[in-house]
Amino acid sequence: MTRQRQDQLVTLLLRDRGWTTAAALADLLGVTPRSVRSYIAAINARTPGGDAVESGPSGYRANRPVLAGLRAGGERETPRDRLHRLVRALLTAEEGLDVYETAETLYVSDATVESDLARVRGLLDGTELQLRRSGPRVRLVGDELAQRRLVSRLAHEEMEEGTFDVEALRRAAGLGTVDSAAFGAFTRELAAELASLGWYVNEFAAADVALHAAIAADRVARGRALHRTHGEPSDDQHRLGATLDALSRRHFDVALGPGDLQHLSSLVLTRVVAPGGAAEEQVRLDPEIEATVRQAVTHAAHGYLVDIVDEEFIRRLGLHVQNLVLRSREHATARNPLTRSLKSAYPMIFQVAVSIASDVGRRLDVEIHDDEIAYIAMHVGGRLERRRMAETVLTATIVCPGYYELHELLRSRIARSLGPSIEVTGVETRVDPDWAAIDTDLVLTTIEPPHRDERTVTLPPFLTDADLERITTAASRIRRGRRLARLREELERYLSPDAFIRPLDTADEEEAIRALGAPLAARGVIDQDYIDRTVERERLSSTAFTEALAVPHALQMTATRTAIALGIADGSVSWGDARVQVVALVAFSEDEREAFQTIFEQLVEVFSERESVQRLLRRGQDFGSFLDELVAVIDG
Repeated sequence: MTRQRQDQLVTLLLRDRGWTTAAALADLLGVTPRSVRSYIAAINARTPGGDAVESGPSGYRANRPVLAGLRAGGERETPRDRLHRLVRALLTAEEGLDVYETAETLYVSDATVESDLARVRGLLDGTELQLRRSGPRVRLVGDELAQRRLVSRLAHEEMEEGTFDVEALRRAAGLGTVDSAAFGAFTRELAAELASLGWYVNEFAAADVALHAAIAADRVARGRALHRTHGEPSDDQHRLGATLDALSRRHFDVALGPGDLQHLSSLVLTRVVAPGGAAEEQVRLDPEIEATVRQAVTHAAHGYLVDIVDEEFIRRLGLHVQNLVLRSREHATARNPLTRSLKSAYPMIFQVAVSIASDVGRRLDVEIHDDEIAYIAMHVGGRLERRRMAETVLTATIVCPGYYELHELLRSRIARSLGPSIEVTGVETRVDPDWAAIDTDLVLTTIEPPHRDERTVTLPPFLTDADLERITTAASRIRRGRRLARLREELERYLSPDAFIRPLDTADEEEAIRALGAPLAARGVIDQDYIDRTVERERLSSTAFTEALAVPHALQMTATRTAIALGIADGSVSWGDARVQVVALVAFSEDEREAFQTIFEQLVEVFSERESVQRLLRRGQDFGSFLDELVAVIDG
């Protein structure tokens, strides 16, 4: 039993607000249910009342205040905590560290420190830092800017599950000279100052800049100011430098030098702001970047049948990509705590963003990580939101026998309360309407119909909030039913027994992709190149869209016809930084592009419901039973 596993379990329990079985948790952790029960016993033993995790007939559930307090508490020392302590010690030790003395300080063995040093070397991959060893003494070598990036990396490793825990960031970065209460004030005032200058502010990145400013203040207080600068500061950097200097003095009680101010102002320009209003017209968009973004957007629009080819959208996205390229050249990434939720809640939008990022990265020779892809997805989602809302509008008929203007009052209240999601296209005021002739999505009636169905909602003449909720629930049920009905039709066409593997016994995602690609290749649906490109797509961004499901696929739709190979693990399969239980390798053909969105989004929706997943895994032992259960789950 390890404390690291316990902490992973704490994160899973806090993420889920309902009950979870030991078997489900075991699959997510890659351990046995018996181990899960042992971890929970150990977690409860770490709290005074022993009630951090509740147990019952349905499994386990977090006592959220107690469990969150346990995770925030300082009594634990995980391997990551120890690694971070070692890195922080290396960052502050001018003459390096003695391995044996460090082992005594950390209360671990010499071998453990040697193992941690190997992990530190892995952490330094891709940086301008290195460890130099001379006998028992080891020293971190590299310039001040590279060392600050390492401090930032330690802090960002604390960002998980969409949280921005200031105290955890401060602790991970070792910011002993900076008051954690100053973070929020610095961020708010920075955002306000930028808005007054006519810039749109990325709030997540503003908090990130506050973190970097705190790192700079801490390093300066320790006598490690940043002296090296890149050329002469621009007019914008001068203006921002003055603002950052004032904020740093006010909140961190440190005066930053010109090198630090130029560096921080560069971070602001490349991470925090997008020009708006008059400021937008003053920013020149590089012609090569504009052409690259236009080509990438056009390619994605054609490939995924989405309406995103718009001049304003292309310019806004181009300005974002221009900043992204600058960040890449500085080996910096804009962190996005919404990455996980965007990927799971809007897989289709995220996939469009992956396509754009792939084209942009290849043409501009920049590496684009998941957090950066998530920001592109936010641009895409903003562009598509109005169209998506229009496509989900349901029609309704109001049946309300006439008495003065009751039907008009009812119609007005529905329009005012439910907005554009429901469009009233007919009103029946007779006491004996032709019910069979009513063909709208919803029937909202104040009299009892002769026959009820799922689209009928019986209402009083004067609506309450509870009545409006019933209408909303009925509308949501109809929308979901339509989506899943389309999915059922598509799945029955594209699944086949010869491309169903249970158990899927593979070591990692690449091995799983190749195992599932083999039966499709044998049928001539795809070739080896398609499989290789699916592996390449997986390296761009993980296709583990839920805790249970991965949907690997190639970016290019070159299959001879659309088909799905399905693999189910006994337990779970390692998939990047996560584990999944079901893998659906989807091969799409150019002629059936419209199927992509149906399969992609709705398959993710089905496998995001834990009870449905457990039912499918428990009962779907072979292809026939799995398909029967999948259809049953879809039909509700």
